[in-house]
Amino acid sequence: MATATVDSIELYYEEHGRGDPLLLIMGLAADSTAWMFQVPDFAERYRTITFDNRGVGRSSKPPGPYTIHQMADDAAVLLDAQYLEAGEWDLWRRTAVRMGVLMLFVTGITWALVRWSVTRPIERIAEWTKQMKAGRPVPPPPDADESLFGPLATEVTGLARTLARARSAAEQEARLRLAGESVWTEERLKQFVELRFGGRPVFVVSNREPVSHVRDGRVVREQEPASGLVTALGPIMQACGGVWVAHGSGNADREVGERIGLPSSDPTYTLRRVWLSDEEEAGYYYGFANEGLWPLCHIVHERPRFRAGDWEHYRTVNERFAKTLLAEMENVEEPIVLVQDYHFALLPRLVKEARPDARVALFWHIPWPNFEAVGICPWQQDILLGMLGADLVGFHTQFYCNNFLETVERAIEGRIEWDRFTVVRGQHTTHVRPFPISVAPDLGVGERPIDRPATLASLGITAEFIGVGVERVDYTKGLPERIRALRRFFERWPEYRRRLTFVQIASPSRSRIARYQAVQEETREMVRALNADLGERGWQPIVYRERHHDHREIDVFYRLADFCMVTSLHDGMNLVAKEFVAARDDDDGVLILSRFAGASHDLRDALLVNPYDMEDMAAAIHRAVTMPEDERRDRMDRMRRQVREHNIYGWAGLLLDELARIPRVINRRVA
Repeated sequence: MATATVDSIELYYEEHGRGDPLLLIMGLAADSTAWMFQVPDFAERYRTITFDNRGVGRSSKPPGPYTIHQMADDAAVLLDAQYLEAGEWDLWRRTAVRMGVLMLFVTGITWALVRWSVTRPIERIAEWTKQMKAGRPVPPPPDADESLFGPLATEVTGLARTLARARSAAEQEARLRLAGESVWTEERLKQFVELRFGGRPVFVVSNREPVSHVRDGRVVREQEPASGLVTALGPIMQACGGVWVAHGSGNADREVGERIGLPSSDPTYTLRRVWLSDEEEAGYYYGFANEGLWPLCHIVHERPRFRAGDWEHYRTVNERFAKTLLAEMENVEEPIVLVQDYHFALLPRLVKEARPDARVALFWHIPWPNFEAVGICPWQQDILLGMLGADLVGFHTQFYCNNFLETVERAIEGRIEWDRFTVVRGQHTTHVRPFPISVAPDLGVGERPIDRPATLASLGITAEFIGVGVERVDYTKGLPERIRALRRFFERWPEYRRRLTFVQIASPSRSRIARYQAVQEETREMVRALNADLGERGWQPIVYRERHHDHREIDVFYRLADFCMVTSLHDGMNLVAKEFVAARDDDDGVLILSRFAGASHDLRDALLVNPYDMEDMAAAIHRAVTMPEDERRDRMDRMRRQVREHNIYGWAGLLLDELARIPRVINRRVA
């Protein structure tokens, strides 16, 4: 180390950085690796500055440190670097404070998320468990976030709903025993199937699937179709279990899978999907079934269209469904098969030929016309022979049964036993019976009370009276006739303008068919014209909602409406009428019902109308809004009792009971 004593220095002050002085020391040698300087100080006589070979030095007294800023052979420039060290510590302090604040913020957010997404759902589940243990009937908790809880969330929620349903069923059974009533319930149907068929699964075949999966942006969601068949059969399959074979028609069905458990929250049965090409669907469904058989069976003056190509597709699809069904029940002895509707008239014979031990029932959900009308179909014999492959054929009314037997008697060879309502062909006997279909008796019961003002405000409705109609857009449903009747009502009783609004829920259906497109456009135009002619600022006579609605949405309209209109031109049953009655747990509301719907035979306390008579329907609307409360409640009470006593479980029980009574025949071919 080199040591030097500086007696005289030249001190230059220069603005550098924060204004620290530069000290220029002359006469130094630059060949040493380290230097020590003793220089005069303003506060002390000397201060000692020691530098290492990197040019960084420290003073023996403040304010050091110093840094050699520039070196020459005989000179060194010293810089006071104290501000650098101070800045470094200041930076560390600021960083520590920021990190502390950030950690506190993140901790708070995490706590809030855990509290909202984890702790609160667990507390709700715990509270629900306490309430259930105490015997208090409370609704199960809402679904937890499956992304956080995984399978546990699904299982706990499913368990909650299963326990709630089991408790409700047990309480219902207890009430029925105390009252001495023999009303069919979900539990009674389940026990009946267990006793009569040994717990064998039920196999249902229908075109319409109970749940379709549709893509909504990046999300795939479940959608329940607007179908009375699904409304009726869903509770049966949940009670009995089994396999439901149906056409996979949703645009995301293939993504979800060919076989799925339903209901998704608590699976009790399996949906087996069958895939069809666009050409097959066009020929079988839109062509032969809905441009041929549908108008043939409904008396609405629409000309049926039968094409040979459509018939070939119809046969092919029936054979494919039969093959799928046979594969599903391959290992089941004496399977129970329930074939649904006019889409599968050929399937009973195909199944019975392959599995003579199967008990096959076909239920025809639409009317059966007279012999002359059926004779229009070029393939009527094939249709009849396919249907007669079933052990049991069911219709909504005895009138339709009589029409069917008369058609068989005139069209094909066979013996008709009118006293037993059977058709005998060779060694095979087909029983023909009426089974008026219905809905679950507790439809909509247990839901939260409707906030009428809030619901109407959300719809922009301020009227005193609310009417509702729920239909698929179909020329058999009488939508144009209904709109004409509403116009006539406002013309005859103008004092109800601004006081009454009619909400029409219209689910688009079969839009590929020209006749359906025409009725859709006609209905839209009639609604537009009526609202333009009679509407006023802040009020429209008709609120037209043309989109798919699930049952929870529809239930809200059922429960807030003062009256419901079901004015079909011709209908096998029309379950909308019974859904409206089942939903009215307040025993209020008026049902206006077409006398040409099968439901009119069961719901005698509805206001029955002729949908072709505009004056008759207008008068029925006026009577509905002026009917005294006592009369409204008496009528609704009787209709609710009828629906409760003749519910969907009773329908299934009677049909299965009739099927069980048929003598078992093994290895006998269908004639």
